[in-house]
Amino acid sequence: MYHHRRFGFRPRRAIVRDDVLRAAPGQSLSLDEMRARLPAIFAEAPHESRSDRYVYIPTHNLLEGLIKEGFEPVEARVSKAREESRKGFTKHMVRFRAAGQKMTAVGDTSFEAVMRNAHDGTAAYDFMAGLFRLACLNGMVVSDGEFASAHVRHSGNRDKQLTQVIDAVYSVVKEAPKVLEAPRLWASIPLRREEQMAMAESARTIRFGDAEGNVDTPIRAEQLLFARRPADDQADLWSTFNRIQENVIRGGLSAHNTTTHRRSTTREVRGIDADIKLNKALWQLGTKMAELKA
Repeated sequence: MYHHRRFGFRPRRAIVRDDVLRAAPGQSLSLDEMRARLPAIFAEAPHESRSDRYVYIPTHNLLEGLIKEGFEPVEARVSKAREESRKGFTKHMVRFRAAGQKMTAVGDTSFEAVMRNAHDGTAAYDFMAGLFRLACLNGMVVSDGEFASAHVRHSGNRDKQLTQVIDAVYSVVKEAPKVLEAPRLWASIPLRREEQMAMAESARTIRFGDAEGNVDTPIRAEQLLFARRPADDQADLWSTFNRIQENVIRGGLSAHNTTTHRRSTTREVRGIDADIKLNKALWQLGTKMAELKA
């Protein structure tokens, strides 16, 4: 899938898996390749469990409308079905960039609009602000409380729903300048080691804690501060947040479990809902630290 750079070629796709497809920098995804690799996005009818009141608009119709409006899909992801009957209707997420829009990046971090939907009744259309960092190919989702988000139910009438979806994406994209203030501001906020550890301890609870906040994992907080590339080994808030976020989402951290006497390794977070929930919680953590330091 990758062409060697010394011959002047660029990689066609940055990530290709059975559950996610990510465009290479400067490129977008076509509907044809999304349909071939992630067919759940292109269901032609809702799941049989939906009632007659369910207003069904195929996601690909909305994608076509958004593309006409100048929004380019750059990542698509689907959830794995727990039931065989829901295999072609599962929850999916598509990330967009506004074509030609200025001021949508800070360094290697770009603004994206995030859409979540499902054809089996497990989700309405949800639109959120997001960021994507090229260095680690990692997508973030911004907390709802700070920036505009939108929720469009599968009800009403078809034309109204299509209009609401287009409006929802525009409302989220308008947040780009405010969202991109975070990487600018957080990069200028130095953190002492104990402040970095406090963030890591909180993130450890977010990732591994139960409903009561009890944590049962051999993974230590300092492991979440591990820098996967030299450029991230800095003491500012943005670098600290990125190290923690990548280690939480990407997994791959190992530690010896004294109870089982086995080595435990964290898994990558692939579930759409879990990814969004964790990213929002981590964003709130970074925001609170920025407020404290201010």
